[in-house]
Amino acid sequence: MTRATLAEVLQPALRDGYAVAGLVTLGWEDMRAFVAAAEAEGVPVILQAGPGCREHTPLPILGKMFLHLAEQASVPVVAHLDHGYSREECRIALENGFTSLMYDGSRKPLEENIAETAEIAQMAHKAGISCEGEIGFVGYDGGEASAGTDPEEAAHFARETGVDAMAISVGNVHLQRGDGAGLDAKRIRAIEEVTSVPLVIHGGSGVSHAQRLELARTSAICKFNIGTELRMVFGEALRTAVNRDQSRFDRVEILKEIHDPLVAATRKILNGLGAPTGLQA
Repeated sequence: MTRATLAEVLQPALRDGYAVAGLVTLGWEDMRAFVAAAEAEGVPVILQAGPGCREHTPLPILGKMFLHLAEQASVPVVAHLDHGYSREECRIALENGFTSLMYDGSRKPLEENIAETAEIAQMAHKAGISCEGEIGFVGYDGGEASAGTDPEEAAHFARETGVDAMAISVGNVHLQRGDGAGLDAKRIRAIEEVTSVPLVIHGGSGVSHAQRLELARTSAICKFNIGTELRMVFGEALRTAVNRDQSRFDRVEILKEIHDPLVAATRKILNGLGAPTGLQA
């Protein structure tokens, strides 16, 4: 088994100057492709079950899927709850084999966010797994606006919650379909000066490959969440497969044609985060 916690893959990244991809999953086809790509590159991978994924498939099923893939993999695989909004969601994930919980209280007042995140971190650590929190709300493309992370609040949050990773808002936006304006390097450096925890960028699809690599190598950003970029690859490959022969109706045969394009796109992302190849569990 190569099941790993978030701390187990992010601490080496922080030490050695690279980042690990948190890949947002929606179903078996993308999970399997993400692990195949990680094995081909010889790097760890974080499989993430976000709200959309959980709406489609129950957490206990997702936990079994993630753990099955981890048991067969030759590289470390983290089973991560992404944007858990309640203690109950986090508890269910913990009890069903997840190795990392991300509690998102970023919309709440600072002290409420700290208190609730600290509770989840304590629960996770008692079970021997990891916890990620978020300070400074990361908004959505065409939706809710971001609230940038204040460095002093980040230091207070990290110190009081005991999280293993901290998601920050530094110009990143969820659901962007192309490169955004770039992350705020000055704000990132200011946060680094007052914290020592691995930092996380949600909305990594909107960050250029060049800036991802630069920050992975030179900053405390150790995790980039990537969802939209790979969903776009999946959708394009699916349209191609369906349109190639519109008389086909067997979805298994159609979905087989998604695997290779998705693996290739995922390998490019993993290769662009600076990790040394050939890492083993």
